[in-house]
Amino acid sequence: MNKTIRKKIISVCEEKIEKKGEKVGLSFYAFFANKNDNPELLLEVATWWIKTHQLDHFEKAVKIRNMVRDEL
Repeated sequence: MNKTIRKKIISVCEEKIEKKGEKVGLSFYAFFANKNDNPELLLEVATWWIKTHQLDHFEKAVKIRNMVRDEL
């Protein structure tokens, strides 16, 4: 995944954690608008989430934030 989407993922995770606490979960759809305006990027993130890391549909935001940070 490119650096821009990685930063957005970290930002969204931190925002969710701040608002709802460290146990909040999210799916990879949380990083996109409710419209499919960038299908290539959506597929790239979905591939990272589902195929590369074999994550469940919903995962803890803390876990995702840390995984993405470690890959920066």
